[in-house]
Amino acid sequence: MFRLLMRRYPDAVPAGEIASALGLRANTASVYLSILRQAGLISQTRSGTFQLYRIRMETVQGMFDRMLGDCCRNRPDICMPALPQHAMPGGDTPLNVLFLCSHNSARSIMAEALLRDAGPGFRAFSAGTQPAGEPHPAALDMLTSHDVPTDGLTSLPIAQFLNGTPVMDLVITVCDRAANEDVVRWPGTPLHAHWGVDDPMACDSPALQRAAMAQAFSLIRARIDALTSLDMAGLDPADLQGHLDDIGRMHLQAAAQ
Repeated sequence: MFRLLMRRYPDAVPAGEIASALGLRANTASVYLSILRQAGLISQTRSGTFQLYRIRMETVQGMFDRMLGDCCRNRPDICMPALPQHAMPGGDTPLNVLFLCSHNSARSIMAEALLRDAGPGFRAFSAGTQPAGEPHPAALDMLTSHDVPTDGLTSLPIAQFLNGTPVMDLVITVCDRAANEDVVRWPGTPLHAHWGVDDPMACDSPALQRAAMAQAFSLIRARIDALTSLDMAGLDPADLQGHLDDIGRMHLQAAAQ
């Protein structure tokens, strides 16, 4: 549960989603969340009828600092070796960006196509934790209707990108289900971000599905525009991470302003 909330930081995650992702009964999840909250490691807020939980990062960082300092008397050669620093490509080298969702049929496919069409500064890829096998026709139709090329788009398993060829610089999840899964150890040290988008395929009727697909496309396009407008040469990894998190909090209303 702690690892899930760390993966979703800085998001606040509903208790029901946490329980569902971990296969826990609601009362069992409530007990575990209460223990973490009493320890000061997570915070609890309410939004309507939902209880939301978020990592208290300042407390977590302090806990690890104290643990490492106490156990080895602050000897850096034992407990605090230098962490590997993420080195972003420099000069004219494009960033490798992987968009990840569960089925890799709509949201991640649209994100890949939009970034691929945005210019030479990025190399876009997408994959699924449980890939559908092919892009959804509705997603391809949405891209085509906005003159975004769809050539070469395909639904791929995440394993396709775990051999380090190419090494990813950014891994961006676009569905909560994929963000909640702790499935891989990535080659290199890619930055991670979560840009959650509601699943347009969850709608019951074709009309609602088309409207949801249009909304998903608009939100993803706004986020891609925000990413490509960043001055990558002037950002260190910590600054870039902050921008990626901010982009993930964009909604359609803010994107339209």
